[in-house]
Amino acid sequence: MSEPPVELHVVSDATGETATRVVQAVERQFPDLDFDVVHHPRITSADDVHLAAARAKGRRAVVVYTLVEPGYREVMRQLCRRYRLHYCDLLGHPLDAVARVAGRPAKMEPAAQPVLDETYFRRVGAMEFAVRFDDGLGASALRDADIVLVGVSRSSKTPLSIYLGYLGYKTANVPVVRGIEPPDELFELDPAKIVGVTIEAERLAEIRGARARSLRGARRYAHLNDIYEELEYADQVHRRIGCPVIDVTHLAIEETARRIVRLVESRRVDAARA
Repeated sequence: MSEPPVELHVVSDATGETATRVVQAVERQFPDLDFDVVHHPRITSADDVHLAAARAKGRRAVVVYTLVEPGYREVMRQLCRRYRLHYCDLLGHPLDAVARVAGRPAKMEPAAQPVLDETYFRRVGAMEFAVRFDDGLGASALRDADIVLVGVSRSSKTPLSIYLGYLGYKTANVPVVRGIEPPDELFELDPAKIVGVTIEAERLAEIRGARARSLRGARRYAHLNDIYEELEYADQVHRRIGCPVIDVTHLAIEETARRIVRLVESRRVDAARA
């Protein structure tokens, strides 16, 4: 019986982006381990801190937190010790150290405004790219994408593209429709930046069924037999491209995005070494 995944609880008084980046760096150092990242953003009270710690209690978990308010940090530290949880305070020690050297206290302002630097504008540009080239629009622009997702309708391609854009990756997605040949441009791309997405037929039928109820004449869209055939065709397309495929059935958007990034980055490194 395999071990349960290591839970990484990201606790923050803002979006948790800083802790998430650290967690991603840690994950890369344990490629053979399964991780489950649990986010607790926008902590605004001691009760929120208690809820986050309680959720990790008794689990195979590490709590990673970025809390500016000293009181919240102290509460989290005490709770982690009480619950025998491993924890990492990413802001406490750096804030204290800089304050001692500078001779002045930190502002202690949670959710400070983001710096409008190159990283910020790259992220905004990547998100705009994802919207502009969603669902197969602008096939000629696929070559400008960092990542190209390929899969059937309702397999999470659009939200994944937007989230990957938030991470700074220009992402386009191409729908696979049975009976319609994918654009030629797709097969001319470097396969290293293409990732297929798939989903279990039964789950896809549930998702499409909810959508079909609001559409007239869309019965075949959610019919299980048709979905099996469509997924089989998508599998053929993925094999023609020679791209890895991720099953998104039981994955959150964040976890799927992390796996996609790992795949693309590792293949890019392998290609550079070749």
